[in-house]
Amino acid sequence: MKTYSLALIPGDGIGVDVTNATMDVLNVAARRFGFALSPQSFPWSCEYYVETGAMMPEDGIETLRNFDAIYLGAVGWPDTVPDSVSLHGLLLPIRKAFMQYANIRPHRLLPKIEGPLKAEGFDILCIRENTEGEYAGAGGRVHQGTPNEVATEVSVFTRLGVERILRFAFEQARNRRGHLTSVTKSNAQKYSMVFWDEVTREIAEEYPDVTVSHMHIDAMAAKMVMTPQDLDVVVASNLFGDILTDLGAAIQGGLGLAASANISPDRANPSMFEPVHGSAPDIAGKNIANPIAAIWSGVMMLEHLGEATAAAAVLSAIETATGQGIGIRPGLNTTDEITTAIIAALEA
Repeated sequence: MKTYSLALIPGDGIGVDVTNATMDVLNVAARRFGFALSPQSFPWSCEYYVETGAMMPEDGIETLRNFDAIYLGAVGWPDTVPDSVSLHGLLLPIRKAFMQYANIRPHRLLPKIEGPLKAEGFDILCIRENTEGEYAGAGGRVHQGTPNEVATEVSVFTRLGVERILRFAFEQARNRRGHLTSVTKSNAQKYSMVFWDEVTREIAEEYPDVTVSHMHIDAMAAKMVMTPQDLDVVVASNLFGDILTDLGAAIQGGLGLAASANISPDRANPSMFEPVHGSAPDIAGKNIANPIAAIWSGVMMLEHLGEATAAAAVLSAIETATGQGIGIRPGLNTTDEITTAIIAALEA
């Protein structure tokens, strides 16, 4: 029997709740489809930071390196640790160290879920560059606290980084409906975004079977609201992809439904899977967090590990549960009720 080693980082707030729910579902899938999951949990979180002064130990990256996959619940407790500290102390270092340069987020309406738009039938796959761009961490501050204070945040775009995320996106489009939309702001950012557009056109020549559209970020935001059904695969830089994927989550019914994967495509390093709803400290431990985004992220993890049949079965079970009206609105069902309904559908 194949056994997969998983590093679990439940993190903060409802991250603990939804990680437990996800593992309950995935363990049922493992038993049904003949493989095993071997999880090891790590307490790295804002609470860990308060106790130790770091979001993870110095050897944290090396500790994670030999796992088959990493599953993250949520990170953040801004009342005690600034988000800039928690993000740059845990999530971003993992993405960069393991070259998880492709962030993948699916956006579509699950059965019975009514999004805020009149649009139906949209199915968007957003591909976000995940290791450089606007979140490269280059820059600094000088003369802090004085009238002459200066802060710089330098976006870093390398040919290697741009080419590899574009090729990844083109491959996804080739395997879906054959249309890719590349999002920039090249009318205003005449170096980095013009460069991105130029590289997109170069790479497009390798994919004559994929239709390519170029859009500015502001126009794209409008399009995702007005006609999301026209979109297939969307690719964007770290910052633009971050914003567009939260918009995508909104039109699919909310952050409680937003799954994601941080992929190391060459598989030389572990990939990381996480819901993107945040830690929601105000509802932590109350058994009311919607675990669907977390379980859907688990589906993406199973797909990446090669257990496609099990992944499809879990996703189908999620759809069965929402089709029964379970988990379709905030506060309608408890975490346990949603998890139980998904497990029941999986076992049926």
